[in-house]
Amino acid sequence: MDLDENLTNKDQMVDERAFLLTRSGDGDEDHHHVFDKIKGASFTGSVFNLSCTIAGAGIMSLPSTLKLLGVFPGAALIIIAAFLTEASIEMLLRFSKPGMAFSYGDVMGDAFGTFGRVLLQLSVVINNIGAVIVYLIIIEDVLSGSSSSGVHHAGILEGWLGEHWWTGRAFVLLVLTAVVFIPLLCFKRIDSLRFTSALSFALAVVFIAVVIGITIYKLIKGSIDAPRWVPNVTDLSSFLNLFTAVPVLVCAYLCHFNVHTIENELGESPRMRAVVRTSLALCATVYIMTGLFGFLLFGDSTLSDVLSNFDTDLGVPYSSLLSDIVRICYVSHIILIFPIVFYPLRLNLDGLLFPSARPLVLDNSRFALVSTGLASIVLSGATLIPSIWIAFEFTGATVGVLLLFIFPASITLK
Repeated sequence: MDLDENLTNKDQMVDERAFLLTRSGDGDEDHHHVFDKIKGASFTGSVFNLSCTIAGAGIMSLPSTLKLLGVFPGAALIIIAAFLTEASIEMLLRFSKPGMAFSYGDVMGDAFGTFGRVLLQLSVVINNIGAVIVYLIIIEDVLSGSSSSGVHHAGILEGWLGEHWWTGRAFVLLVLTAVVFIPLLCFKRIDSLRFTSALSFALAVVFIAVVIGITIYKLIKGSIDAPRWVPNVTDLSSFLNLFTAVPVLVCAYLCHFNVHTIENELGESPRMRAVVRTSLALCATVYIMTGLFGFLLFGDSTLSDVLSNFDTDLGVPYSSLLSDIVRICYVSHIILIFPIVFYPLRLNLDGLLFPSARPLVLDNSRFALVSTGLASIVLSGATLIPSIWIAFEFTGATVGVLLLFIFPASITLK
């Protein structure tokens, strides 16, 4: 059977699956539009959704990573990681059963049965709960301030309005949840988030543009030292320390849990490969520009979270205003990424708890129950966990590499 026949058969099977899903409903208007929930997304919207799945909180650690590795090895590793990620996603798409694998869990289930599907869903739940908690902690830190080692770093709202109960972490997070998060979490299609994803990516570009502008200004003034082009290795300890940067870059492109969801709504597998390549190219460009100019700007003073460097005087006119613009762009970027990462978290937790139930989009009560329960868990986690690094270290050391490389390779070998 040739490729065209395969693609035709796949489209026919998707149509049949959509019809069966429609028949499983109780007849209201929502249930008659399941086919629309599977197909009809735009190429551009799919690119922005996948790009925002990739470019999350880790973007701020890239300048310190280039500080450790040097500009040339760091940039090379960013590019290599993009190609490795494309290869692992290609494995997932190639070995998905035509018309039958509607999620990452379906692919694992086809290869390893119920155990594989449950293991995958559990990994996504652990990874994404950690990710969304990290996002909420960052939002609290940037807007309401944070304290570490007895030193308090004022947030944007504290700097503008002073320290009050209504600029505190808990109240700000509660307001954001009611005004922003809950409305965005109510969308049942990931393509419905395409506009917020586009805005989120645009804010990341604005952040980079500001950093580039400040760096160029200081270069012209001659107040920037030459960067470290290669790593500074003086002994065995400094050599081994280089390997701590590898997981940050290698796992910087994790987006596999949203690939099939976006492909289902896009409706055309060949176009999905183009979506993946375009998103990876965009994110690699953003990563290199952020890492390079962030490191150039702050040099050896670059902190592990470069956003902390903007708490100080930048040595340029309107330093305070530019710092606020950078922080506002970043926190807005994170706020708008939150629902993109929450979407597969909800989908996979539902698959774990209700494996035999009808599709989540067809059951409004279950959709509301799972969404509310998860939102409560992550809000509690953001309140109770003191540092983003605890969540980062736990999720990165456990399931990030599994989802990114080990599971796709295992599916291919099987």
